[in-house]
Order: sequence, then structure tokens, then C-alpha cells
Amino acid sequence: MRLKHTIFALIAIGAALAQTAASISSPDWSRPFPPFRIAGNLYYVGTYDLACYLIVTPAGDILINTGLADSAAQIKSNIDTLGFKPGDIKILTATHGHFDHVAAMAEMRRITGAQLWVSAPDAPLFETGGKSDFRWGNDPGAQFTPVKVDRKIEDGGKIALGGTELTLHLHPGHTKGAASFTFTVHDEGRDYRVLIANMPSINPGVVLTAKPAYPGINDDYARTFRGLGAMTPEIWLSSHASQFGMHRKHKPGDPYNPARFIDPDGFRTSLAGLEKLYQDQLARERAH
Repeated sequence: MRLKHTIFALIAIGAALAQTAASISSPDWSRPFPPFRIAGNLYYVGTYDLACYLIVTPAGDILINTGLADSAAQIKSNIDTLGFKPGDIKILTATHGHFDHVAAMAEMRRITGAQLWVSAPDAPLFETGGKSDFRWGNDPGAQFTPVKVDRKIEDGGKIALGGTELTLHLHPGHTKGAASFTFTVHDEGRDYRVLIANMPSINPGVVLTAKPAYPGINDDYARTFRGLGAMTPEIWLSSHASQFGMHRKHKPGDPYNPARFIDPDGFRTSLAGLEKLYQDQLARERAH
């Protein structure tokens, strides 16, 4: 019976490994979505599902994530629609270096002339165009135009501009340098604690034990769940709109209302669901 289970497990792993970047892509990743103000100086400028965030300050702006390679025009248009100028962006950064979140980074850098600041462990992903990724590096569909990193940020490092200060939290596992950002936004006499989380999902084909392509990945995921679990955001966002239920909280044309994004319970529920998937996969791998 154990041999039968092992065979089934190997078949399942083989099927997961056979999946390509193209096969896990979604039409919602490139589907347009109207930009809007989330809270204070924080705006959503991404596609229907690939979240990109613009933080506007008196000294220039910060753009987090850029989406797919063909999303640059959409992001630029969204920024224009809001009444801001892409040329005012001074810093580009990202939650992690996978193609669906950064393939347009080189083009946005060309458009804006901004510097690229990313977590130190993910810098090789940007500078190799995704080829150094432990899971998707050999998949042409997951590769993108390389872009030089201007500043490599360590865990706890800051991105400060025009009175806004972001703290980068290294939350590895999904990539070696996956990162979340915490900061405060001010709006109409009150402050909001904001978290843009890189939620620790596990891509198909990724192995946590035995001989993982990413040594130490299991420990990194465990560290990330602990780190995120200790956070207490009021407003939480993430790399995908679907992860934080954006389309339940905001519809195009809705009036500005930061309160709709206050969702600490939703953050806890989402994190707990991902941790259960992680624990379940860990149990399956250890059983074989």
C-alpha cells in the first residue's frame, strides 16, 4: 500500500512540475481595471488581479510592482487617469521577482527614469530576467527583460521619500527574497497601519522537503508564517487583488472610502488558509 501511495505521490509531483508559467496564468492578469485611491496617498494602478500600488509624496512617487510585460501601457494610463505623472516616480520596487509582477519593470524604468530598489535576495531575479528562479528559471514563459538593481534592501530596511517611510520585511519562500511592506498613511485626521503583504502561497511543483531546488525553503516558509502572523495591520493588501478580496471591497465608481479596506480578520483568515495548505503539503511529503 505504501508503494502505491508513493507512486501516486510521484505522479502528482511530476504533473505539477510539468506545469508552465503559461498554464498557471489567468486572463485577469492582463484585464484592465480602473485605478482608484485606497487611502491617503496610496493608490491602486494595477490590472484586474495583478496589484500595483502608487504612493504619492511631495518629493516624488513610489511604484510597487508592474505586472506582465505588456502591462506597462496600462499602468502608465492608470497613473495618468489619476492625474499623476509617471515621470514623477523616483523609486520602483516589488513584492517579489516573478514575471507576473515585474516583467514590465524594465519598461517602467525606461518610462520613469526611476531607480529600482528591491530585497537583496531577489536582486538576481531582476538582473537575470527571472532565469535564476529556483522554480521557473528554465521556463521561457516566465522570463522577462533583465533590469539593473540600484539598491539592495535587507530585512528591516527602509524606503523613505517625501515624508512616507516603508519598511521592507523579508518573507521568503515564494521566492528567496519575497518581501512585504509596512507603512502608515494619513487621511482626514487619522492614521492607518498598512501592510502590502507578499502572501506565502506555494507554486505547483515546489518541493519543501527531501531534495528541494531551494535549500532551506521549508524553514523560510515557517519563518514567513511566523513573521506575518505577528503583524497587526488595519488595511492589508497583497500582490494579487484576489488574495485580499479587492473586488468585494471596491467596485469601479465607488466613492472614496478607506474604511472598506480595514480588514484585520480577513488577513488572519487568509494567512491561516495558506498556512494550512503549507502544513498539508508538508505532511504529504513527509509521509512518502
